[in-house]
Amino acid sequence: MSISASMVKELRERTGAGMMECKKALVETGGDMGAAIEMLRKSGQAKADKKSGRVAADGRVVISVNDQKAAMTEINSETDFVAKDENFMAYAEAVGACVLGSDAADVEALAGESLTDGRTVETARTELVAKVGENISVRRFERLEAAEHLGSYAHGARIGVIVSLKGGDAELARDIAMHIAATNPVCVDENGVPADTLERERRIFAEQAAESGKPPEIVEKMVTGRVAKFLKEITLVGQPFVKDPDVSVGKLLGNSGAEVTGFVRFEVGEGIDKKEENFAEEVAKQIEDAKKKDGD
Repeated sequence: MSISASMVKELRERTGAGMMECKKALVETGGDMGAAIEMLRKSGQAKADKKSGRVAADGRVVISVNDQKAAMTEINSETDFVAKDENFMAYAEAVGACVLGSDAADVEALAGESLTDGRTVETARTELVAKVGENISVRRFERLEAAEHLGSYAHGARIGVIVSLKGGDAELARDIAMHIAATNPVCVDENGVPADTLERERRIFAEQAAESGKPPEIVEKMVTGRVAKFLKEITLVGQPFVKDPDVSVGKLLGNSGAEVTGFVRFEVGEGIDKKEENFAEEVAKQIEDAKKKDGD
């Protein structure tokens, strides 16, 4: 059977695969469009499986919001180049919208959810891997219910924040989200600081203060002061507000009769061990290897 250019074009539009791959699939299936689609999807899954072990530490953070709920999703790629690809960006936005509208509890459950075009999140991912040639992964997502106001802030595509506010207004909620993006607090207030974190810091401060040789009662005051300073640094309400450092976030909220009921901050790639390439060392090694080879 003769394979026309229009058939290749249709298959490419339906699968996102390369032109040569589409033509080859049509030839091998005798022009059967359905069989060619299945073949390309299987091929895409195989390629995705091969790439699944590669570190994907770049990507985008996507924020999706409606009147009552906000969702934030991190989708990873291997390089910044692919993170800026229009196909990747479209997939990321589609997954973000899916997270907002679904009840999936985790990434594994989300993989089986359907996007607006009918494909599952996982099917669309494997097809995208085949198209861009990199490992793509949906790393994590979180949702936040509105207390009264929802605020969000995105610093490019790499840092995203969603925040729920009781009291205040939408503008204050956005200001708080922007502050969180800039300062990365651990939690809202000291009640949210993990007990082991606080104990570890207190122990370190006590050891440092003891080395001063001061009396025990002075040492205790030093430790108390340092712990208080530490809590101001890591808690949202204790930090100086980025737009007005003379006012703490806690005081800003209090002046507006508002409180933060929850927030989520994502930064692309945080916590992922990414191999650092040292090209100078790599070139030097290649030169050294070449010298050894010439000397043999």
